[in-house]
Amino acid sequence: MLRTITMGSCISVQGIFVKTMPDGRICVKVDDVVFSGKPVTR
Repeated sequence: MLRTITMGSCISVQGIFVKTMPDGRICVKVDDVVFSGKPVTR
């Protein structure tokens, strides 16, 4: 499932959902790199 996260105030990353962190952030995978950030609300 594709998910979008924000890293900082203006950088957005869209990738395949990996996991949810205990603090509410989620991790997404783009190629071989995993990014974590706050999920974008629908």
